[in-house]
Amino acid sequence: MHDADDAYMGYVGKDELIAFLNELLEAESAGARVTLMSARDAGAGPIAELMLTIHRDETHWCAMLIRQIKMRGETPSTKIGAFYEKVMAIADLGERISFLNRGQGWVVRKLRDMLPRVRDEALRSDLTEMLRSHETNIALANGVGEAG
Repeated sequence: MHDADDAYMGYVGKDELIAFLNELLEAESAGARVTLMSARDAGAGPIAELMLTIHRDETHWCAMLIRQIKMRGETPSTKIGAFYEKVMAIADLGERISFLNRGQGWVVRKLRDMLPRVRDEALRSDLTEMLRSHETNIALANGVGEAG
């Protein structure tokens, strides 16, 4: 039984898992760029601080995803998700943060859908931590939006 393929056992198979991790990596890479550029656009104050906080998280999750992909003998994607161009086309920082939050919500939904199918405990732990981090960032961004 322990030799059975993960997909046969109801868990995500390797190919699907790598595609998922690379999809998240591309989204996180886009988020890292968006938050860095948005922090620069904001200059100083609560919005800049929020963007730098989220930027640190996004780069942390990029590193984790790269590590997890490489541990599985695969090559991490170097693409930046299309989300970047869409968000950066929004000049108003408040609207940009709102759109960024929708992207964070997309990551949350993807993680919630995938987590029950992840067999590897270390990866599941990393992805659970990533989920909680994104939920926290959404709440922080909502707070700045309400305060601004």
